Amino acid sequence: MLKEITAALFFGLAIWAYQATNPPPPKICGTPGGPPITAPRVKLRDGRHLAYKEQGVSRETAKSKIVYVHGFASTRHDTVSVANLSPEVVQELGLYFVSFDRPGYGESDPDPKRSPESIALDIEELADHLGLGSKFHVMGFSMGGQVVWGCLKYIPHRLAGATLIAPVVNYWWPGFPANLSTEAYYQQPPQDQWTLRVAHHAPWLTYWWNTQKWFPASAVAAQKPEVFSRQDLELLFMVAGGGKDNKPQAIMHPQTIQQGEFETLHRDMMFGFGKWKFDPMDLENPFPENEGSVHLWQGDEDKMVPPSLQRYIVQRLPWINFHEVSGSGHLFPFIPEICEAIIKSSVLGKN
Repeated sequence: MLKEITAALFFGLAIWAYQATNPPPPKICGTPGGPPITAPRVKLRDGRHLAYKEQGVSRETAKSKIVYVHGFASTRHDTVSVANLSPEVVQELGLYFVSFDRPGYGESDPDPKRSPESIALDIEELADHLGLGSKFHVMGFSMGGQVVWGCLKYIPHRLAGATLIAPVVNYWWPGFPANLSTEAYYQQPPQDQWTLRVAHHAPWLTYWWNTQKWFPASAVAAQKPEVFSRQDLELLFMVAGGGKDNKPQAIMHPQTIQQGEFETLHRDMMFGFGKWKFDPMDLENPFPENEGSVHLWQGDEDKMVPPSLQRYIVQRLPWINFHEVSGSGHLFPFIPEICEAIIKSSVLGKN
């Protein structure tokens, strides 16, 4: 009897271990049982498809062509900088924008091998498919801002300029002094500390950690009020309106995780906080002759991305134009005046 009970326990543990480390397969767009394809898409080198959205003036008449990279839990539709620009500014500066669903999000195929290099090459391929020319601007917000580091590393020769807006920081980049990154790390809510610890040290458990019910998972993924600054909450209320109890709520586009949470939210965690092959603080200036510029924007009250770590990065990389926005949290690009300043500094090279 004891042998049967022991065998049953081991069998149950084996099933649990398999389910914990093997997330359900994604529902690929355009396949049986998957979401429909509604967006224009390009086919990449490895057979994957990338969905995109064009805005602004036409490619043919554009003075500046910008590839915009969306953030965590977002899609090609979530181009905060574009949405907050006046049509007059777009026309005056001749701005063309193309945003795309990062792999797994929206209508872009998942990429189980996603890395800073692979997504930089995806951007290069998208630009070539659309005929954007030999050089173009890249701009990314939050997790999309982190993607821009990969562009500066792997395709610097294709860039006319680069802008990182509140880019997510990997606490394990080796260039950070241990005391500085540790102090910033422990400023996060405890549940986010554990979420990132799992994503970095045990990525195979990321799916389990974010779906189990015993301990609270990511406060950022759950959009808990404590991860937003006072200004962030005001902006959320202004943009999204009030939710339950008339409290501000964030809006997620219906297409965001339609292919599954693992290849979107969970893959972002493993991508953003995993082990990178390079340290951004070792990068060299891609514009030694001032033929372009790199800008980093950061709110000084950001509760998601530590301003102290951004300040250290720009000290190490003095060729980056640093813009610290006083009194702002993570969502300052939603402010029209700041949005316009971000765009103008990017394409005109002005501080």
